[in-house]
Amino acid sequence: MQRFNHILFVSHGVADETEALKQALSLARNNKAKLTALIVCPEFPKEMSDYKSKYEASLIQQLETSIQATCEAIKVTQADVPVKIEIESGGMPATRIVRHVLKNDYDMVIKEAEPKESGTGFKAMDMELLRKCPCPVWLCRPISKPRNEMKIAVAIDPESMAPEGHDLSLGLLELSRFLADACDGELNIISCWDYEFEEYLRHNVWIKVADDELIRTVNEAQSQHRAAVESLIQKSGIGGKIQVHHVRGRADQMIPQHITDQNIDILVMGTVARAGIPGFVIGNTAENIVQKLECSLLALKPSGFVSPVKAN
Repeated sequence: MQRFNHILFVSHGVADETEALKQALSLARNNKAKLTALIVCPEFPKEMSDYKSKYEASLIQQLETSIQATCEAIKVTQADVPVKIEIESGGMPATRIVRHVLKNDYDMVIKEAEPKESGTGFKAMDMELLRKCPCPVWLCRPISKPRNEMKIAVAIDPESMAPEGHDLSLGLLELSRFLADACDGELNIISCWDYEFEEYLRHNVWIKVADDELIRTVNEAQSQHRAAVESLIQKSGIGGKIQVHHVRGRADQMIPQHITDQNIDILVMGTVARAGIPGFVIGNTAENIVQKLECSLLALKPSGFVSPVKAN
């Protein structure tokens, strides 16, 4: 199944970006998609302007060498996946990337996650892409496993009341199934549920709720949520090997812990709560989740999302 037609690989031109380059080249080959590499770098000093063209040529040459080496490593020929290289210099790199996406109608951005000393979460540039880029963003971290052993997980909320949230969950399931099929074949579906009023009711001195009634209510909430998960999976039409993890607790606490415990390599999730509102910030729950992640992240936004960045 071809999902992507025009992929953008983002490079700084100076760091080791092998993991992101592997994913970009593999995805382009498997989808027979066009692949463009965009080097984003700081504005060259005016007092050194005589050296600008040589500097940019060196960045392009270094990336071409990396592309060639990565193609050989993953057995992709450059004839199969020709890569067009472009370069942009200046401030606000995330804005430049998003503007490039809007002008050229890319349907996927892949880049190496900015390194953090803690090893968890994402830096400001990556967070800005998660908030503002209209197409899916894949932030890659090094993975030591071969592709056929990589583990894919997707986080969904089956009880979203907004239509765009429901549709987003379907899109997340479809995309994660696509990725899992290219890896170890098993898709881990994570969905968190809770009954927040249990503690309030159990310890409230003014309201006396019988234990058996409270237990029955909590069990019903669990069953309803699980049924909603199963209904969403069925509606998505995905097949293959699936492992559903129906976890009780807050999503921003349980999902990162589950990702670590299950040794997940790539998490697929939605990052923006609502569509159609320019600049609508990343949802609080999603923000808390991504800042605790140690794995690679592939993030989608709901259909109709409007980026606050303008193409011109």
